[in-house]
Amino acid sequence: MALDQVAETGGVWRRYAPHVLMALAQLCYTLMYFITEAAFNRGLNPYVYITYRHLLVAVLIWPFAYYHERGLRPKMTFKLFMEIFVLSLLGVSLTLNMYFASLKYTSPTFVTSMVNTIASMTFVIAIILRMEIVDAKTLRGLAKIAGTVVSFAGVTTMTLYKGAVIRCLWKPPVHVNSGGGGAVPHDSWVKGSILAVASCICWSIWYIMQASSLKRYPAQLSLTAWMCTVGGMQSTIFTVFMQHKPEDWLIGFGLKFWCIVYSGLACNGFTVFVQLWCTEKKGPVFVTMFNPLSTIMVAILAYFIFGENLYVGSIIGGVIVILGLYMLLWGKEKDQEHGASKEQELELDCEKQARKVSDVYAVQQNGTEKPKTVK
Repeated sequence: MALDQVAETGGVWRRYAPHVLMALAQLCYTLMYFITEAAFNRGLNPYVYITYRHLLVAVLIWPFAYYHERGLRPKMTFKLFMEIFVLSLLGVSLTLNMYFASLKYTSPTFVTSMVNTIASMTFVIAIILRMEIVDAKTLRGLAKIAGTVVSFAGVTTMTLYKGAVIRCLWKPPVHVNSGGGGAVPHDSWVKGSILAVASCICWSIWYIMQASSLKRYPAQLSLTAWMCTVGGMQSTIFTVFMQHKPEDWLIGFGLKFWCIVYSGLACNGFTVFVQLWCTEKKGPVFVTMFNPLSTIMVAILAYFIFGENLYVGSIIGGVIVILGLYMLLWGKEKDQEHGASKEQELELDCEKQARKVSDVYAVQQNGTEKPKTVK
């Protein structure tokens, strides 16, 4: 009886492990926003944060990448290094510096809602580059088009319409002295919105470039280590020009230090591993569908736990963006199913043709009938 219960529990865990792990990954991202916001309010510079975070991850990843992908790494050439340089710029230094600077001017609820538009932006860029084909005569094609339009409508709403403030009516259990929770000047909010949109556009281009780069550099762990190293160096140079005070680089062993350690280990370590594992088990569409969960978690924690004020524009725009995202994902999933069914039909046709040919040759060898022409 006990063995049956253990076997049943193991079966349930194998079935729902990807769901649980993806929820934990989104929780890691959610906590990162609040820890990072609190560290910024304590004086941690966003540019210094990005630099230290990725250099730390690079130091941790390189030993594993060196031993596990020893025979998988291609020879490093100047052309390949320049490609990694651009990937690092778009995926690490430029993008994340803009993204976390936008967090300083807006709020965690806003920036997490904005991340959900990356799928739509990637889709539009892929169409422009003719990497994506849309059949507007089918329901799945219309869903992708409508989802993209709805997502951009949500972005426009969040950027241009801040709306009335929804204040917390009780004393929050945890206080982070949030910059986004109080009265944020309108010009700062617009500045933060522009930075968030720009970072999402760079992320979208990075995703498209990464897909082609992995074909020339298939060692994923080593490529991640390269991007963290090069991106950290790029961010170091940028930060030196932006921050001339040496004390900005001194973080101590308080909240600033643990913010960098947590972001590196939890968000660049655990969550990346979980996403890769779940992508292998369930596919990329399954992984992408959990992204809005972080937006919901952030909104709940921001209002009920940390006492941050929510804005009507962010809530309305966030809901619209999530709606558009799921419309787009539905269309993409139906596209994959349609492509898989076409491949199966093609395989069946090939098998039928092969059987006909074998039958003709069998008849020829027996000499009972004349050869037939297969059409």
